[in-house]
Amino acid sequence: MTAINQKGGPHARRAAMLCQNPRFWLYLDQRRRRVHQVPYDTMPDGTHAQVDCEDWLREACGVESRAEIDHNEAARIMLDRIMADYSKWERKQLQQSAGGAA
Repeated sequence: MTAINQKGGPHARRAAMLCQNPRFWLYLDQRRRRVHQVPYDTMPDGTHAQVDCEDWLREACGVESRAEIDHNEAARIMLDRIMADYSKWERKQLQQSAGGAA
């Protein structure tokens, strides 16, 4: 079955929901600054948007279409890792904001 004929399932939907999340866009801003050592003034928060996330996610998962994630075990594993890393970042953000509010 080619990528054109593949139907997206639950993993493609998870990927789509992730790319629609403005918090995930912020995560990508901060991640890219950290990984590539880019200064904030060069890449401020708000740099990434939905289309950037979609492109980044497809590249990170090694697919041309999110629908492929449901049919490619390596892509699904990468999506799981991305979601786990994002969740870890979100927990850290919550801890930092709770610590600052005390």
